[in-house]
Amino acid sequence: MSRVHDALRRAEQTGVISPPTAKPSGEARAVAAAVLDANAGLAGLLEQVEEVPFRTATDSLLIDVSRPHEAPMEEFRTLRTRLNHMKSLQPIHSVVVTSPSPAEGKSLSAANLSLAQAHLAGNTTLLADFDFRRPIVHTLFGIDRSPGITDYLLGKIPLQKAMRKVAGTNLYIMPAGEAVINPLELLNLSEVKLLIDQLPSLFNWIILDSPPLLFAADASLLSTLCHGTLLVVRIGHTTIDSVTRAMQSLCNNNVLGIVANGARRGELYSKYTYYHSYYTPKDQGDDAEEAQSAAPQAGPE
Repeated sequence: MSRVHDALRRAEQTGVISPPTAKPSGEARAVAAAVLDANAGLAGLLEQVEEVPFRTATDSLLIDVSRPHEAPMEEFRTLRTRLNHMKSLQPIHSVVVTSPSPAEGKSLSAANLSLAQAHLAGNTTLLADFDFRRPIVHTLFGIDRSPGITDYLLGKIPLQKAMRKVAGTNLYIMPAGEAVINPLELLNLSEVKLLIDQLPSLFNWIILDSPPLLFAADASLLSTLCHGTLLVVRIGHTTIDSVTRAMQSLCNNNVLGIVANGARRGELYSKYTYYHSYYTPKDQGDDAEEAQSAAPQAGPE
């Protein structure tokens, strides 16, 4: 194909053929009009999304953006900052969050990263549950699993019906949807690529939760459709061999980084006590004081 382009370029330079005129053909104008209509339709789509209250289970371990000085929130803000810096250097909008094996915290990491991103003013973020095998995002946020992504891909609902907007935030959620027999076959549909390609026109960040790499090919396929992949590992659980095999299973070499999950609470708090031990927000009361007194005092870093 490059030889054809080179030949056309040389022919144009020598005057054998003329460059395309500025005036578009009727067909080109029709295509441009269709694109404009589609973009206009997408622009109004988010206004039709159902809004749901922000309610989570008490044991969900989701970060609390109203308590920004807690160590877990600091960690995900650090991850957010690094991703946003990468985005300033290269076009990154969609990220697959996966892990080598189950029970390593990928879904929780995807949810907390989405909350951290959505906490920035104007940073509209979508958390999409593409783990059709064992979805959990809907449980974390206390919403229904269906209608969701699978319902949309099967043509049962329009796109806006597959989303929920978390009230008072910039966060949108696409739950997995109804259970399907063959998740990988559904992910191979052209509609999946079209959907992921369209979403950056609506959201600053699209974060996809996916099945573990060593137990299904879903994450590897999704990584080829997205701009980057985050690999979540669990301290004391994930082995070096499983990380190596997981990296090798990816079709694209687009790993943005590895998230180490499962650090003990005391280890995290000790990093921030020096800076925040004398700051007690009025709405935290005894809980904040208890957390500060339990954390070991750290010296200057």
